[in-house]
Amino acid sequence: MNRKNWIRFIGSLFVGGLLVACATAPDVELVSAVSLNRYKAVLTAPSKMVPSTKTPDAALAGNGDLGITLGGTSDSLCFYIGKNDFWRAYPVYPGGIALPGGLDLYAEALAGADYQVEQLPGSAEIKGKFTKGKTVLELTAWVAATRNWVIIELTANEPLELSSRLWAAEGNTSVTSSGKVPVNWVTRSFEKEPLLRWSSHIALAMGTPEMQLPESGKIVLQPGKKQWIAVVAYTNHDTVQWKEKAVVEAEGLTVDRLEQAKVEHKDWWNAFWQESSVSIGDQELERYYYMSQYLFACASRAGKFAPGIWGPFITRDEAAWGGDYHLNYNYQAPYWACFSSNHIYLTDNFDQPLLDYMEAGRKHAADLLGCRGIYYPVGIGPKGLCTAMWPLTPEEMMEKYATRENTIDGGYKFLGQKINAVFSAGNMLMRYYSTYDKTYASRVYPYLLACADFWEDYLKLENGRYVIHMDHFNEVMPNHRNKGQWRHRLGDFNSTLSLGLVRMLFQGMVDMSAFLQVDADRRVKWYDILEHLSDYPVAVNASGRLSLRNMESGPEGVEDIPSGLNRVSIHGLVLPGGVAGPVTDSVFNAILLEDVNHWQDKMRRPNDWGNTFNNGIETCFPGAVRVGYDAADLLKRLKKRISLTVYPNLWITQGGGGIETLAAVPLTINEMLMQSYEGVLRVFPNWIMDQDASFQKLRAYGAFLVSACLRSGVIDSVELISEKGMPCTMENPWKGQSVQLWRNGDKAETVSGNRFVFKTSEGECIVLCPKD
Repeated sequence: MNRKNWIRFIGSLFVGGLLVACATAPDVELVSAVSLNRYKAVLTAPSKMVPSTKTPDAALAGNGDLGITLGGTSDSLCFYIGKNDFWRAYPVYPGGIALPGGLDLYAEALAGADYQVEQLPGSAEIKGKFTKGKTVLELTAWVAATRNWVIIELTANEPLELSSRLWAAEGNTSVTSSGKVPVNWVTRSFEKEPLLRWSSHIALAMGTPEMQLPESGKIVLQPGKKQWIAVVAYTNHDTVQWKEKAVVEAEGLTVDRLEQAKVEHKDWWNAFWQESSVSIGDQELERYYYMSQYLFACASRAGKFAPGIWGPFITRDEAAWGGDYHLNYNYQAPYWACFSSNHIYLTDNFDQPLLDYMEAGRKHAADLLGCRGIYYPVGIGPKGLCTAMWPLTPEEMMEKYATRENTIDGGYKFLGQKINAVFSAGNMLMRYYSTYDKTYASRVYPYLLACADFWEDYLKLENGRYVIHMDHFNEVMPNHRNKGQWRHRLGDFNSTLSLGLVRMLFQGMVDMSAFLQVDADRRVKWYDILEHLSDYPVAVNASGRLSLRNMESGPEGVEDIPSGLNRVSIHGLVLPGGVAGPVTDSVFNAILLEDVNHWQDKMRRPNDWGNTFNNGIETCFPGAVRVGYDAADLLKRLKKRISLTVYPNLWITQGGGGIETLAAVPLTINEMLMQSYEGVLRVFPNWIMDQDASFQKLRAYGAFLVSACLRSGVIDSVELISEKGMPCTMENPWKGQSVQLWRNGDKAETVSGNRFVFKTSEGECIVLCPKD
């Protein structure tokens, strides 16, 4: 079917003015859950990193709230059970997210058995096969997408005795209990510490349908007969009847109910994978693209507590940095790929912790800086919790930070940075521009307005420009490396990070206030800030070329050498800042691109382009795409960087945080295939044009769902669904040619030029193709 006939056919799919289906290139297909299992992770040896205070290297599954990590050996399997809302709500590390407990399965007959485990992203399952001689145990484990259930299906080829042990983690001031009537259950609670901000309780209850589990916990598998085990988990944040609900639900489990849960589970994941797709002719990168999205979908879900640094894959207490919401990029970054991937549902939980902390943030701003608005420390948790206070005694402060001064900034870790609250504004604005959802905008507008209040007060107008004093590009704090001597490092002036994020904030305030038709009188001030905010600092570097500086000037006595675009400055200018790029300012963008072109000169270790080994893979690679770095070279470097630290479960790791790396590959690929952050929709803006690729239903700013196909160096057509009827500004995909628009299957107007604007209507499907 040729293009014209295809588009006419699409017109027949409209009934009574309602869109039944929209034009897509015939060979651009959405992926299915089953087909994505080809991108599975295969683990042929037990985990080496479990239990861990950081990222586990084991097989993982989850439902965005409840997660399982498969540790142990063939004869002693351990399912660690984590939950995003189970916290030791203590204001000082080692507070933070805690381990509820787990389920152990022992099979003496399988000692030394071969270990074969698959992590399947399409169906969201863990499949294991453990073989010793003629004895084979097979299992399928999954976390029900729509229930608080961990389900394990077991089969054996000959009679096999297993022992089971349901357990709650102990210690760290927790209280535990257990029982075996009417089913095996355990509980763990944090509730009696004087400084505990709120209580957390969890119950795990084990159901074994069609089998009466003896007190010994032994299970005898019979050949050809599947045995189901389910663990039900509830916290007091789910329900006040957390223990009763877990026990009753576990007791009432039947095979029919578990089978129904599996149908719902498959339906949920199939719908998730239908939200968007890409095909780039590189199976290795596609594998990381989809597995990364799988792992984040296992970690985050609407209506549940937001995931901390490690998601629900907690295998011991005292997770690094408390597993908290670290606000100077770690908390925000995992969500970045969700917007363009059209997985908006996964971002629904992001805002609540930030809104809950507003009262405390206002107090910090007023008490510590004499400003209106909100001022946030580096680490928070759910329900208004601050996780990042300095140690409560001078002695502990000395032990951990080489100084007795534990009252810095009122006892809270701000680490010299004022910008933490605005960092999160970036995600809110990304979602706003991606959806133009008025309900969402109204929900987050008070937070953004409080950020604006703060920066209206904190900015200083000097010599006709707004400047930023004492907001630091990097964290500044006492530690043993500097022997507790740190104040000489204070004094950053016009940090590039801050200038970019503040510009992002006030441009967002102008746009969102107009959209909501509020605060028109305040826009005069916001426009004034945007017009007179200091320029981003650049200077001639040692090589004689213009290069970006981290700040306009630093502390007295500290030499300020232009260091070029890097992870932190990308945050302010490019991602999430979105205030610099080839459309916004091509001259400035050329400086940034030249900085990226010299990243290879500054690598601290082989293949660590961008120096992302410790932090920043999710920032530097998509940032380099946005400024226009060569696509072919970038993909080669991305694959080399992945190989440095990827685990067998395909989680790409780094030295600092955890789940933020899950945005790295999806966001990089999405930005290569489509960009819209500068207000101009561009398809294949930075792709290898002789490498076929296609994408379907990537989400663009303006609330557009976009699909396109590149074949033999030519973009075949572009399809766009307009959710909110916003006007669309597009860079011509067929340079030098006129472009024909088809609206809802009918031939419409022709547009031309290097860039053009066309109107859209809510729910309208528009196909663009080169005019014959």
